[in-house]
Amino acid sequence: MNKPSDQQVDILIGNVLRAGVLLSSAVTFIGLLLYLVHHYSATPNYHQFHSISGKLRHLRELFPDAFHGDPVAIIQVGVLLLIATPVARVAFLVGAFALEKDRMYVVVSGFVLAVLIYSIVFFK
Repeated sequence: MNKPSDQQVDILIGNVLRAGVLLSSAVTFIGLLLYLVHHYSATPNYHQFHSISGKLRHLRELFPDAFHGDPVAIIQVGVLLLIATPVARVAFLVGAFALEKDRMYVVVSGFVLAVLIYSIVFFK
């Protein structure tokens, strides 16, 4: 397999980032439209802060709610996709550096990817 040029890698990374942002924007926009359809007449209460419900904080409960059309869960999935976009970029870079057989950058990028995944999974 031929090694991709630096310009090809840059273009592919740009496309990965662009696709991630567009996908997360589309999902969030769909959730927003559904939210407005379901709650168009709701009056917000700004006197007391209400955090998101606990079920929106756990992936096991978030995705089934999103697939069943819960607007807030769909918006939350859009935010998660936006967070996952730079993580996908780092994962893509690990693969690109592996194709170039640049071990030092594979190790450094792999370490950065491991730290990102660790921080997403274990910090709440």
